[in-house]
Amino acid sequence: MKLLLISIAVIILNLPFGYWRGKVKKFSLQWFLAIHLPIPFIVLLRIFSGLGFAFITYPVMLGADIIGQIIGAKIYIYKHKIAKG
Repeated sequence: MKLLLISIAVIILNLPFGYWRGKVKKFSLQWFLAIHLPIPFIVLLRIFSGLGFAFITYPVMLGADIIGQIIGAKIYIYKHKIAKG
């Protein structure tokens, strides 16, 4: 249950970073920062929540990170498609 809640928090944390990643040039400095800046926050979340660093948590956290980034980027794309008409 704790793993699920932390995964949801990671997805929510990554939404603005995915949004940012969606609007910058691919492979630019900002693009790399948008991907890597949430990592220290995720590590701190794992430490302070008591989740730990068991192997089974790595694929779940990575999946949550990727899902949050993708959803954030899709929100940016969808918002700008609507704005263009």
